[in-house]
Amino acid sequence: MIKKRSVNNQFLNSCVVLLFCLLAALPAFAGQHVALHPRSGFDTAEQQTIREVVEMERQTKEAILHRDADFTSRTLAEDYVAITPLGQVTTKQETVSARRSGQLRYESMNVTDMVVRLYGDTAVVTARADVKGHQLGEDFSGLYRYTRVWVRRNGHWQTVSYQATVTQ
Repeated sequence: MIKKRSVNNQFLNSCVVLLFCLLAALPAFAGQHVALHPRSGFDTAEQQTIREVVEMERQTKEAILHRDADFTSRTLAEDYVAITPLGQVTTKQETVSARRSGQLRYESMNVTDMVVRLYGDTAVVTARADVKGHQLGEDFSGLYRYTRVWVRRNGHWQTVSYQATVTQ
């Protein structure tokens, strides 16, 4: 009985890590859910930058739904690090590998409450994501809240950090 429970726990932990790898790349999502909060302090350049980040989020969502590992490889920085809902650290290589394996299947995702904040060439995105999908036959559907950090390097946006939390 103990061995069976241990194997099930290991399987569950592996599933959560792989799920998180995919969620780490998951951000994007429809512009109608993005809070741009135009303030008097936002100039046209800042508004354009926010639109660029929102577009990167949209492309990321499409890459997740279509299991596009090449997009993930291009948009995650070499020093990328993610923290899973269980507190595990995930690297770029692990995230790209999880995408390439095809073990994760997303049926749908809906992102809401997205906010983009700019700090020079750094953008911090926070949002809620309602996902439906399976990994190795196990359902991982549910609500998550996440933070993704994008940095513009050599004119291209890359994700340098991601953290997700399961919500109710």
